[in-house]
Amino acid sequence: MHSFKSELRTPNSEASFRISGFMENLALMAALLLACVAPSYAKSPPPAANEQMNKLVAVLKSDAPQKEKADACRELARIGNKDAVAPLAALLPDEKLSHMARYGLETIPSPAVDKALRQALGNLQGNLLVGVIGSVGVRRDAKAIKPLTKLLHDSNPDVAQASARALGKIGNASAAKAIQAALPDVPAGNQVAFCEGLFRCAETLAAKGNRKEAAAIYDRLCAIQAPHQIRTAALRGAILTGQKAGLPLLVKSLRNDDYALFAAAVRTSQEMPGPDVTRGLAAELGSVSADKQILLILALGQRADDAALPALFAAARDGGQPVRLAAIRALAEIGVPSVLPVLSELLGAPDKEIALAAQESLAALPGKEVDAAIMVMFASNDATRRITAMELIVRRRMTSAIPALFGAAGDPDVKIRIAAVKRVGELGGLGEMPALLDLLATGASAEDLEAREQALIAVSVKPNSNRGSCVEKLEARLPQAQPAQKCALLRVLGAVGGPSALKTVRAAVGDSNAEVHAAAIRVLGGWNNAEAAPDLIELAQTANNATDKMICLRGFLGFAGQTELPNDKRLSMCRQAAGLVQKDDEKKLLLAALGSINTPEALDQIKPYLDDAATKEEAATASVNIAEKLLQGSDSAKVAPKLIEPLDKVAQVTANTDLANRAKKLAEQARGKTSAK
Repeated sequence: MHSFKSELRTPNSEASFRISGFMENLALMAALLLACVAPSYAKSPPPAANEQMNKLVAVLKSDAPQKEKADACRELARIGNKDAVAPLAALLPDEKLSHMARYGLETIPSPAVDKALRQALGNLQGNLLVGVIGSVGVRRDAKAIKPLTKLLHDSNPDVAQASARALGKIGNASAAKAIQAALPDVPAGNQVAFCEGLFRCAETLAAKGNRKEAAAIYDRLCAIQAPHQIRTAALRGAILTGQKAGLPLLVKSLRNDDYALFAAAVRTSQEMPGPDVTRGLAAELGSVSADKQILLILALGQRADDAALPALFAAARDGGQPVRLAAIRALAEIGVPSVLPVLSELLGAPDKEIALAAQESLAALPGKEVDAAIMVMFASNDATRRITAMELIVRRRMTSAIPALFGAAGDPDVKIRIAAVKRVGELGGLGEMPALLDLLATGASAEDLEAREQALIAVSVKPNSNRGSCVEKLEARLPQAQPAQKCALLRVLGAVGGPSALKTVRAAVGDSNAEVHAAAIRVLGGWNNAEAAPDLIELAQTANNATDKMICLRGFLGFAGQTELPNDKRLSMCRQAAGLVQKDDEKKLLLAALGSINTPEALDQIKPYLDDAATKEEAATASVNIAEKLLQGSDSAKVAPKLIEPLDKVAQVTANTDLANRAKKLAEQARGKTSAK
């Protein structure tokens, strides 16, 4: 077919390209037709393939190196036929090539392969025999059951185990009978492999509709003394293949004292649909231990079947705390409106963990019915239930409840007011700013004022908020605001940030009201980026009191310590501040900023503070840290001479032995790099 298509595509025929797709489909149809009406022809390899195969067979018969023979085996797995069987089988006794010979044989569609492998079963020993047994299993050769049965009793455990697994792959009734007959006398070390073979047989029989025979195998495996993994797997198989008898066996297993078998039965139930299974699990809840109850409850939750609800309601109300918690969470997994009354009831449980679990489950329930129930709770006269309802409103993102939250912001109960405003901040957005600003403007306690300020900050800094619009709305309220409210507005402006907000806050520093002035200074000192630095240094220079100066210096030097800024910019800022620092605390702020600037110039600025008893330790630490970084850099040889003097000075003045030793070691490195230049 390939040559036929290539003849159509002659370089001198442009039209042939246009019809090539059609002709390819025609050729493919012809090939399929030949495969259907002339199977003997389809089985005959083309001459080219025969020629290639003959070459590969010749390699196997020659004195070619091992690798060439292995490669030939690999290729024969792809194109070999019955003529390749004997040469490949001849290599089965070869320790080095047996594996590759089996690789070549396993895929050849010829009965001759099975015959050759069966013959090898009686001629080989040890690992070679184990390998051939595996290949027999791969090919599922039912004629090999008799010799494999004999090998089940072989003294070599590897041979016996491989035979059991191969019989399992064959998987018919005769293979299963052979393994079962040998099972009572099998050595302990071989038991798992024999059981594995039986499991394979049972699976194959069940898949072919022989469920009765499969069930008998599982029953046999359930009855033997075997490791838990065998017994639990057998129980699963017996339940699932038992059909009508499966449910009674499941329920019986749920009453087993062996926890592993109980757990296996619960896991198996997850593969069984239907409310009868759910009711069977639920019926056992009241008669098992707490740890088993929890496992049953988890399974019932995962089934999401409301047939379990009566039992889960009882478990959620009664019993030990772990059982109640598991039941409450399972109710959320089932997620139907009928669980609402019970979860609402449990919100008021004295046990805080139970109440919290009920709240979490309510928050997870879908549907408008749940939202409506939460709003009913919010309208109650119980303050605790109202606050819980507000938490649920936020967790469920019930934006439709925002008007009701604003209504509660005027409640006589301060706890309700504070909670309502806080939830508006968490749930609301820019659209809620006007109403929040109106709330802020009203006379209120300091606690109310703080809550409203925090809500304004929350809605103003959300990722999707228009900060420019926020600033405009805040600035518009400043002129008529009372001092306390004005301070709050300045703090919100500081949280929002931006050039316009900075300008407004800077202007407020000159307010005649001392409270407003102090608030503006503090907002500037905590500004969120270095755009406030010029204002801060100016205010530090002109401050009339020590507190204002310290706030401005701290903010300014905080920016100087930000590694995102260029070193020369930060160094210049430190030089500006150096003329203002007087108190020890101010000097230490400057040293902290300088200590993060890894340049020799920063060391020069630090050097004078090594002679000051109040700052020498901070100066010494900053010097060592800078020198360490510089000696690790690419310009270490260039800067090394500038590091020796300050490091020697550090070693002399510091009282910290470890720091002095670090300084000495770094000074030696600096001298070494200097002398090497």
